[in-house]
Amino acid sequence: MTQDELKTMVAKAALDYVPRKGILGVGSGSTVVKFIEQLGKSGIHIDGAVSSSVKTTHLLEKIGVEVLDPNDVEGYDVYIDGADEVDPNFNLIKGGGACLTREKILTSMASKFVCIVDKSKLVDTLGAFPLPVEVIPMGREQVIRQLRKVTGGDPVLRKGCITDNGCQIVDVRGLEITDPIALEDAINAIPGVVTVGLFARRGAEVVLYSEEDGVQVRKRA
Repeated sequence: MTQDELKTMVAKAALDYVPRKGILGVGSGSTVVKFIEQLGKSGIHIDGAVSSSVKTTHLLEKIGVEVLDPNDVEGYDVYIDGADEVDPNFNLIKGGGACLTREKILTSMASKFVCIVDKSKLVDTLGAFPLPVEVIPMGREQVIRQLRKVTGGDPVLRKGCITDNGCQIVDVRGLEITDPIALEDAINAIPGVVTVGLFARRGAEVVLYSEEDGVQVRKRA
């Protein structure tokens, strides 16, 4: 079974978590693209959605979903998004698609975060995937210097990448993240950092992951 087929499988399974009334939060990335395709085919009606990226907004509108300004939404029940890495404690690395800040905002507004991935994203310890950090451009080099000190890793500017917020992404390589919450706090405290792609203070409540035998479910106790 191909990775593309695994993504489609978990995207279909995520439809069970879509509220039949109310607002749905929708993230970004290739697995979310599959989810939006399946949502469009399902005939499920939702009152509206909040979106983490310009691309996601376009895809949702294409299937007839009204996309709302998050500033007009006090909160909602379910946020569905993918991840670049997921550890056994529901901590995540996100931001490979450079939408981490908007994803983190939408996650903070949701009662439940449902993370959808294929089995390749499951890890014992976060850090093999470079950790994305969104930075304000005028502070980029100072942030990079501080990231070296704080993480012990190798921060590298992601070339040609400007976020939907007009910022840049620095990817920190060579990490083994044993205390995700502490590292999230330390990086977020660096002046010039918008946010870091560690989702540990607020990780997922539910992880759906696909493998050849089907879709497995992990739920936070």
